[in-house]
Amino acid sequence: MANFLPLQLPNTLRNPRLVSASISSNGSVNQSSPSGKGGPVIIELPLNQIRRPLMRTRSNDPHKVQELMDSIAQIGLQVPIDVLEVDGAYYGFSGCHRFEAHQRLGLPTIRCKIRRGTKETLRHHLR
Repeated sequence: MANFLPLQLPNTLRNPRLVSASISSNGSVNQSSPSGKGGPVIIELPLNQIRRPLMRTRSNDPHKVQELMDSIAQIGLQVPIDVLEVDGAYYGFSGCHRFEAHQRLGLPTIRCKIRRGTKETLRHHLR
């Protein structure tokens, strides 16, 4: 019989601090404890909610993406991608190979380490 973890899910994904546990599309379980201090929180986000502003200027190594696809299919994503949340919008600047591997596997979500930032922080990343 399967073991189920109680989940506290937010009404929307705009407030990630409400999440205490999540189960990814590939079956791995992630737990995080909200600290109330505004530090990074790990949650599952739909791929289509993550903006990738630098994807047009960078290309991924196809061999590395394939290796990650094989690994994710077997054991799940081991290291979440870093995502910046600014005014309710999510921006990804790293984890490009992991993100593409999830896309190519057809997975709807990816585990993310969310940290909040300001518009000034976002501008800094876009330079």
